[in-house]
Amino acid sequence: MITDDLTAFSTAIPDLRAIAGLDLGTVTIGVAVSDGMRQVATPLETIKRKKFSLDADRLIAICAARNIAGLVLGLPLNMDGSEGPRCQSTRAFARNLEKLTDLPITFWDERLSTVAAERALLEADTSRKRRAEVIDHVAASYILQGALDRLAHLKATTA
Repeated sequence: MITDDLTAFSTAIPDLRAIAGLDLGTVTIGVAVSDGMRQVATPLETIKRKKFSLDADRLIAICAARNIAGLVLGLPLNMDGSEGPRCQSTRAFARNLEKLTDLPITFWDERLSTVAAERALLEADTSRKRRAEVIDHVAASYILQGALDRLAHLKATTA
């Protein structure tokens, strides 16, 4: 199931299981995971992209090992909110991934997530080399944390 609606996504995922956030780039995929209570997003790893089947196998292995309940993909909208070629690529990745897994998939606006991740790493006095190694999965954690905060808000308003 792929949905743009976070409310529909929240009803499709079982309680007390983690979800994963992905920052899809052309060269790498940043991966972050939540805790089971879905309160905190933690950067996990950066996958070097090779070809879709290998990338998908690694993602599915991570999801299986961590008992992931759903996936949040960062949607790289343009600053004016329109969708460009990178959004189309992200949606195509989701459609292809949906053929390989039953996990619910949703999207989260990722505008400025990499900028926020870069700032956080600079404030932590992270070296340029280390920033290059971790920026993608830190950006994925920003994407996931935004979705987690929204899911918590949805849960509070429906309770």
